[in-house]
Amino acid sequence: MTSKKPAGPKSKSGKKQAKSSQAAPAPVKQVRAKPGRQADSPENAPAIPKARTPEVPAVSPALDPADRERLLAGTHHDPHTVLGGHPVPGGVAFRVFRPYAEAVTVVFDDVRAELSDDGEGFFSGLLPLTEVPAYRLLVSYDGTEHETEDPYRFLPTLGELDLHLLGEGRHEELWQALGSRVLTQQGVTGTRFAVWAPNALGVRVAGGFDFWDATGFPMRSLGSTGVWELFVPGVGEGELYKYEITRPDGSRTLRADPMARRTEVPPATSSIVDVSRHEWGDAEWMAHRADRPVHEAPFSVYEVHLPSWRPGLTYRQLAEQLPAYVGDLGFTHVELMPVAEHPFGGSWGYQVTGFYAPTARLGTPDDFKYLVDKLHQAGIGVLMDWVPAHFPRDEWALAEFDGRPLYEHGDPLRAAHPDWGTLEFDFGRREVRNFLVANAVYWCEEFHIDGLRVDAVASMLYLDYSREAGQWTPNEFGGRENLDAVAFLQEMNATVYRRCPGVVTIAEESTAWDGVTRPTHHKGPSGFGGLGFGLKWNMGWMHDSLAYMSHEPVHRKYHHHEMTFSMVYAYSENYVLPISHDEVVHGKRSLVSKMPGDWWQQRANLRAYLAFMWAHPGKQLLFMGQEFAQGAEWSEARGPDWWLLDPAYGAESEHRGVRELVRDLNTAYRATPALWERDTDPAGFEWIVGDAAEDNVFAFLRRDAEGGPLLCVANLSPLARHDYRLGVPDDIPAWHETLNTDLARYGGGDVAGQGTVKPEPQPWHGRPASIRLTLPPLATVWLRPA
Repeated sequence: MTSKKPAGPKSKSGKKQAKSSQAAPAPVKQVRAKPGRQADSPENAPAIPKARTPEVPAVSPALDPADRERLLAGTHHDPHTVLGGHPVPGGVAFRVFRPYAEAVTVVFDDVRAELSDDGEGFFSGLLPLTEVPAYRLLVSYDGTEHETEDPYRFLPTLGELDLHLLGEGRHEELWQALGSRVLTQQGVTGTRFAVWAPNALGVRVAGGFDFWDATGFPMRSLGSTGVWELFVPGVGEGELYKYEITRPDGSRTLRADPMARRTEVPPATSSIVDVSRHEWGDAEWMAHRADRPVHEAPFSVYEVHLPSWRPGLTYRQLAEQLPAYVGDLGFTHVELMPVAEHPFGGSWGYQVTGFYAPTARLGTPDDFKYLVDKLHQAGIGVLMDWVPAHFPRDEWALAEFDGRPLYEHGDPLRAAHPDWGTLEFDFGRREVRNFLVANAVYWCEEFHIDGLRVDAVASMLYLDYSREAGQWTPNEFGGRENLDAVAFLQEMNATVYRRCPGVVTIAEESTAWDGVTRPTHHKGPSGFGGLGFGLKWNMGWMHDSLAYMSHEPVHRKYHHHEMTFSMVYAYSENYVLPISHDEVVHGKRSLVSKMPGDWWQQRANLRAYLAFMWAHPGKQLLFMGQEFAQGAEWSEARGPDWWLLDPAYGAESEHRGVRELVRDLNTAYRATPALWERDTDPAGFEWIVGDAAEDNVFAFLRRDAEGGPLLCVANLSPLARHDYRLGVPDDIPAWHETLNTDLARYGGGDVAGQGTVKPEPQPWHGRPASIRLTLPPLATVWLRPA
């Protein structure tokens, strides 16, 4: 390719001279041998293949004025039909568009044929050939010659099946068809660029290879698909690029590739040609990932914001620390806040511009694969936040991508998200659905992601979400449901579960929508099929339980229902119990700081709450920093307050004690099928006492698939309760305490536990037998059959 950008020859007026395309046929200016041969020697002169005697006069190879003007204006929809080599009466016409070139020579076999300079970067010539040879171009800039391939001699890189699937909006491997991809075409290696821009008058590729002047690299439109394509020989891994799009009004815009798999580090915005060389080492994990359904397996999640977990670490450096830390704490999974590329770090990744690219802030796509690989090798699953609800308005990204609403809805009221200043996707457009469905599959298949937590589902489902009367239009049935979004979510879930065994999708959905985790083919009372998610965040449990815990214990008896109401609907969906980043920012305080009382009581409340949460039906999710009772809110600028665990800090043991409890909770949880085998089965839960409001006591049984029980008792009052009688089944000869959040090593008061207790034949709480326990203050205890 070229190494500098010289100016072409100019007239006295300063404009490049143009030759009329209506002139007589332009023959090849000269034919000469390659260097080292005696071109003026008749016996050494190159032989040009003879052409058939034309039946009609030869035509001019120079471009038609209309084609010439459209190429200069960037509005030609099919440059391959006029550029390159084409059989014409009289031989083969060669036409080349190389702005700033001084001369262009066609080279093949032993032939070197210099083309005529038609001005403004256009060159042409007519060779007496019977067919187009596999030629190359010798291009001169400032007297320096560069030999290169001609992009306009190559066939389209997308086949009929690709085009059919693109037209139908059903290309489940869209990333293989669109975007930039290094490949070998007709024996030549280069990069295929393909982009969907149906409203564009023309699209050209700009990048380092053309000095960011896209004039000479127009793309061709592939029929009715709206896809533009160009194979550029010689362009390879690491090249920066964007698309220059001529909009319907004739103006131009320079856009990043929506399908880019790698980007520059923000605030730079170029896309980068990427080639993956990562060799996966997680075959064992992937082979057994689907052995047990997620909702019947242990599933405790550590939520992480990668850029701030250990600020300054790259993906590869995180891979050396995060698996060890999470594995030591016993979590089964990590959930990564959005890793797709985003321009503003303060959005935490929830305003995405590069849906197919891991953020370059921490490294390359292969570096991110390395992190996922290491987590899998440590036996830890990887979930990631996925944001298909909306996207930001950055002028170099998706907003009005080709000059008109494309990814966003055409109705401004439907397009503008009322809360976040962003744009909502047009879920009713098949190509947009394809973009998002394929994106979900892409993360699971290319990066071995084990689950997608889908953000802001409620904002997708309701046409009137955060909108007042008059700001939204009912659906065709007069309802408020966004039928297009429903269809999209059903398609996405069905596709992911069909293609990616063992992957789970999780809805962050805050309303009482019917059937979020019901299969898509099962209709509910509302008439809708299920959305098809595997799990749903239990936002109701989170709000109610945190509200209860924030009350002073003396007032908790008036709010007892806030801890028990969740069991009224616990089996309406497959739930995750989320204590996420959203609960510890923006003035909401950290988890321990939500608790009432002095510092000791706050930590005791926190420990009791965590053990209650781990025993409650549903999966657990805890945000980073809360596992060691960080007192400050989370900040993406500084991350968790790790200094609290520094042995030199006076209160280090108090924070480390909470972390020790989290480790023991996860250890006991994994070893106790009663806590996870029947998470979605009402037979897996029994209240022992749910109405002891005056005592602030909650007691219940969890049962595994064989009926084996675990007894959880939470005393959320500041008083120790001795000889507290609880009814129990009479088929368990003895109970043994397996967890007590008041132990001294957790930072508790070490009120004597009970060790092993035997039931007495005294009926209590409607049970045939009962036991007497010592309940420490502000503590939760677990007991199992001895």
